[in-house]
Amino acid sequence: MFALSCTRRRLAAAAALALVLPSLALSAGAFERRGGGPGEVQRAPHGYQRMEPPRGIEQRPREFDRGYFAHNFQAHRGYRIGPWRAPPGYAYRRWHYGEFLPRAYWGPEFVLADFWLFGLDIPPVGYEWVRYGPDALLIDLRSGEVVQTVYDNFL
Repeated sequence: MFALSCTRRRLAAAAALALVLPSLALSAGAFERRGGGPGEVQRAPHGYQRMEPPRGIEQRPREFDRGYFAHNFQAHRGYRIGPWRAPPGYAYRRWHYGEFLPRAYWGPEFVLADFWLFGLDIPPVGYEWVRYGPDALLIDLRSGEVVQTVYDNFL
């Protein structure tokens, strides 16, 4: 009995979908005729110039100079970039260079791809800046070792 009612529901849903699909195709065609197909190239923001990456940003240093990076800095200013959501089990603490950040804290959602916007150095190949609460941490992507910290970089 239950299997029969599930089959009836599936047939009813398929029939309803068959009635709706032609109207969706028609509305999509009307959308493209109105010029809504592929988008236009976005113009520059009104009132200011869009921030461009600095020249040479794609040429990361191949060598890692531990003496240059092994520092814990206090940020000169703080940047507002929105809320930071920690992985489950988060308890903020200050990390220092030489410590190892757990993998959960350096996933792609925490990487600061636009690091130059926040006054951070170009990371060498194999290293990335990640946001950890209000701090920016430069980590080794192979091990999670923190090689530089900038405290209170984010408000």
